Amino acid sequence: MARKDLLKGLMDAGDPPSPASVSTSQPIPRPGRGAIGAVSQSIADLRSRSVIDVPPDMIDNAGIRDRLDDDPEGIAALAESIRDYGQQVPVLLRHSPNYEGRYEVVYGRRRVSALKLLGQPVKAMIRNLNDRELVIAQGQENTARKDLSFIEKVNFARAMRDEGFDRKIICDALQIDKTLISRMLSVADSVPLPLMRAIGTAPGIGRDRWTTLASRLKGRRIEDVIPLADGATSDAKFEAVLAGLTQRAPSPAPDKAPLTGNGGERLGAVSRNSRATMLTIDNSQHAKFAEWLVENIDEIHRSWLASGEE
Repeated sequence: MARKDLLKGLMDAGDPPSPASVSTSQPIPRPGRGAIGAVSQSIADLRSRSVIDVPPDMIDNAGIRDRLDDDPEGIAALAESIRDYGQQVPVLLRHSPNYEGRYEVVYGRRRVSALKLLGQPVKAMIRNLNDRELVIAQGQENTARKDLSFIEKVNFARAMRDEGFDRKIICDALQIDKTLISRMLSVADSVPLPLMRAIGTAPGIGRDRWTTLASRLKGRRIEDVIPLADGATSDAKFEAVLAGLTQRAPSPAPDKAPLTGNGGERLGAVSRNSRATMLTIDNSQHAKFAEWLVENIDEIHRSWLASGEE
């Protein structure tokens, strides 16, 4: 389990201390340091910090939304697991910068939601982090998780950019280089968020196929594409959208106009589109003319060439 692996080293030093009661006293701030240094130091400090019990109604969301759906079934399943086996891994919180005595989630949102369902206190570690340090910690925890899909990481990168974080912070948070971040943001700019949410997490779909889908969205109205996301699973919805975008668009119906002869008599019809012009003669009334036209088409063509209008 990715989260357990991430914090395994923190717990190996011995049994975790018994949860303490919630204290609203502020930790002593450390001197200023870089964002990466702050997060690394905070992880190192966790060994010496107590795990405390925090009432779930004192915890607010913060940071960047990293999941495309709320997954109520998954939260319910996690709640059942916690009911049976307890909360195995603490969450990380920070003191709310806006409301004294409240906390904000740095990571562990699903565990907090599950414990709210159960009405149980949340086992948590508390750190002082600014907004930049928060998204780096959140991003690095996401990177360690194996259940966050490619498109969810794309959405996380997009959300960080839209919140004003620079490219270096995004790279540090996701622990990937600028080239891959640029490709991910290109997908984010080509695949609108409503379509991402219509498809869902698509855990089995990687970067190359999302890039293919993004390229095929060019010139398409998103309102016409979203209904294509029809399937029993998120992966199936992706496949349905990609298949719908891959099919050749039907040719427009040809424009039809009456074909009239001398005196306005209707001989048939002329239909045109970008690929062809078709003459249709009404054989019930003009079969002999149709036969003559076929027999003399070469002469008609020679006359047209001689007119110099080619």
